[in-house]
Amino acid sequence: MKVTGLNTFVVENEEPFIGGRYFLFLELTTDEGITGIGERVVGSSYGESNIAATFIQGQISLLEELVSEYVIGESPFNTERIWDRMYASRHDYRHPSLYATPAMSAIDIALWDIAGKATGQPIYNLLGGKYHEKLRAYAYMPRMREFNEHPEIAGEVAAQLVAEGNTACKFDPFMPLYPIPRDISLREMENAGKIFEQIRKSVGSDLEIGIGTHGQLTTYSAIRVANFLEPFHPYWFEEPVPPENFEEMARVAAHTSIPIATGERLVTKYEFAQILEKKAAQIIQLDVGQCGGITEAKKIAGIAEAHYAVIAPHMYCGPVAAAAAIQIDTCSPNFSIQEANQGPLHRSIFQEPLIFENGYITPPTGPGLGVEFDKAVLNKRLVR
Repeated sequence: MKVTGLNTFVVENEEPFIGGRYFLFLELTTDEGITGIGERVVGSSYGESNIAATFIQGQISLLEELVSEYVIGESPFNTERIWDRMYASRHDYRHPSLYATPAMSAIDIALWDIAGKATGQPIYNLLGGKYHEKLRAYAYMPRMREFNEHPEIAGEVAAQLVAEGNTACKFDPFMPLYPIPRDISLREMENAGKIFEQIRKSVGSDLEIGIGTHGQLTTYSAIRVANFLEPFHPYWFEEPVPPENFEEMARVAAHTSIPIATGERLVTKYEFAQILEKKAAQIIQLDVGQCGGITEAKKIAGIAEAHYAVIAPHMYCGPVAAAAAIQIDTCSPNFSIQEANQGPLHRSIFQEPLIFENGYITPPTGPGLGVEFDKAVLNKRLVR
């Protein structure tokens, strides 16, 4: 079997645009009629239509270039060779970045989808089998913008989440996102403490609460925040400082008992290896749609396992990248929990939707990614 072609699809998401305003999907075709789908994660950074159009067109050109040069004519089973050629053949590509690596991820996901369909197996069966029968999930708490003015609402939301079967969630107590990094005032810390107090008063220890920052804090502010919130036993402290400085994140980790989580903006095994070697984090939030695809994500999970660290993959993306994350979760012994952000289109674009319910995800059993587009829904939302 050989890869013969590439098709790309730009789809407009449905409000409230969870995972981004637009999704960029691809399809690889083969000479045996089997096709595989992938997703170049676009995210929320390109919400304005003119910016999105320019960025997406550039990514389509990159996908076409990569597939033409390194994938056409190859066996879809040669994922290792194809990945290495895409990454290492060009001088400027052999550098971890959020520009080229997510495009490689999209192609890699589609290749694995083909391999699974060709063998009649879910991808997780090709990577070690089903280690987990179901996957624990979490998402951001709803109504977060109301918490600062009315901390008691956090207790009400927590009770609702527990009643729906959830065992974990996260919230960001330190908005806005910018400037980065910034100092956190004592008043902001006290308000975050009030929110935690209301949650614990409402549901006790029935709900794990992660602190979901976005690299917003200076190092010393992150240490102060961690010290202030330790009595509430947060599930994790996510990206306490900007993620590119591993040494400063390690300094925060050394000053707190709260587990540090990071990874959504890191790519390739090389960056993740540094995070673990420097003891900067023990909860690894790799994004399968960005870090290098399924080939690279499985290696990152293995490196984390060797450091007794767990994976809690990021999932602010479209439905195809979400399906890829579920495949990695299912076969990884050190899987802990999966972010589960879904919008209306995530639930309607596949012939058989991914199952997210009662705080858990059920891995699909079909071959490859286990999902196929509902062409009527896809075509209705197609913009290119």
